[in-house]
Amino acid sequence: MSIPSGVNTSIILRLELEKKTASFGSIATAISDTGGDIIAIDVVRTDKDVTIRDITINVYDSKHTDLIKATISQLPGVKVSHVSDQTFLLHLGGKIETHPKFPIKNRDDLSRVYTPGVARVSMAIHEKPSLAHTLTIKRNTVAVISDGTAVLGLGNIGPLAAMPVMEGKAMLFKQLAGVDAFPICLDTQDTDEIVRIVKALSPGFGGINLEDISAPRCFEIEQRLIEELDIPVFHDDQHGTAVVLLAGLFNAVKLVGKQLSDCKVVLCGLGAAGTACTKMLLAAGVRHIVGVDREGAITRDGVYENPSWQWFAEHTNPDQIRGSLSDVIAGADIFIGVSGPGVLKREDVAQMAKDPIVFAMANPTPEILPEEAEPYVRVMATGRSDYPNQINNVLCFPGLFRGVLDCRASRVTEHMKLAAAKAIASVVHEDELSEYYIIPSVFNQAVAERVRNAVIQAAYEDGVARRRREKVQA
Repeated sequence: MSIPSGVNTSIILRLELEKKTASFGSIATAISDTGGDIIAIDVVRTDKDVTIRDITINVYDSKHTDLIKATISQLPGVKVSHVSDQTFLLHLGGKIETHPKFPIKNRDDLSRVYTPGVARVSMAIHEKPSLAHTLTIKRNTVAVISDGTAVLGLGNIGPLAAMPVMEGKAMLFKQLAGVDAFPICLDTQDTDEIVRIVKALSPGFGGINLEDISAPRCFEIEQRLIEELDIPVFHDDQHGTAVVLLAGLFNAVKLVGKQLSDCKVVLCGLGAAGTACTKMLLAAGVRHIVGVDREGAITRDGVYENPSWQWFAEHTNPDQIRGSLSDVIAGADIFIGVSGPGVLKREDVAQMAKDPIVFAMANPTPEILPEEAEPYVRVMATGRSDYPNQINNVLCFPGLFRGVLDCRASRVTEHMKLAAAKAIASVVHEDELSEYYIIPSVFNQAVAERVRNAVIQAAYEDGVARRRREKVQA
């Protein structure tokens, strides 16, 4: 299956070339004719009859790789003996590992870190359980938990296939915020069992990051864990998306000279992310939100079996606007898409209010491509890294969890999420703000620290921080 990435990747073809019949010129021509870009050629081995060469080629996706391989295989005297994908090579053996903080060099060290010395530490925690935050990895660990039912845009591909994604998230936690995160993929899709397992695992962790769990199960799983655990539980697909979206909107409306509370917002896609984004917008003071799904606008007089849709009916669309996306978008200041490719048309954007703001966040193909919207849109954002203004959860979760761990928060409140959104937005200075820069880069070193500080401040204000404030370094 081809998974379009939006950016090029590179492969290495190992070729066995018969010296008498193979022509490297014909190989280079074949690669060029199929759209490949040769970036390196290495001779691995040569003898009297055969030359082994590695050719590194930029390609678009797996289908492009297959096309190049098939084309070259048809050339006389050429055998493709192996194809190495640079992305796959990066994942060999997994992407993370653990290291001790100091070496065990002698018997005395061994007796302190393990038996018999460790018994004293265990008994101290037994007598005062809160010491686990001080004397174990609990003070700096997050469990990244998925059941593999909603992985990226791939759907229900299962826990084994979800592991590379969770490992990648663990890398980002560590690199961006110094948080030790562990990927845990569960071989069950039963809501009760997932809740039970996560509760049983929780003693070793300071926080729980739920990831890629399908709606509507994700809502119940998160809510039950929040109620039953004394550590923060955060479903990033919902709340991370909402926080970064709101950060981008804060700067977008500032740029166009509008007040967010006065804007008409049309949101397409009423799943987990759409629901969380709407709750964040309401918390930020937005009053006029119209939710649209496949059957059109959700209205208050409707009755919906989907609990997410019923929530929308009760909390949005105060003017009872009806119809399809094309009907309700007239006069809208902001479009938010968390749905699917191509659902927003150029004609739709053309009938929006002056200086329209479009956040088309479906991945890998947004609701409308920036090239299509450009004649009409003032500010455009997507979920992709190859366009300006990427709405990426990486801007939120590392700093947020760094903050909740440092102040030992019991949960994540709406106030803390709103504070995180304002912190992300504040990284873009007013003299930097433009249509193509409303949200900081995921590599901006200031983001995680600013989010961390804002989350800590909000946690103390909300009374959910359990560590004495003087012990939390600024």
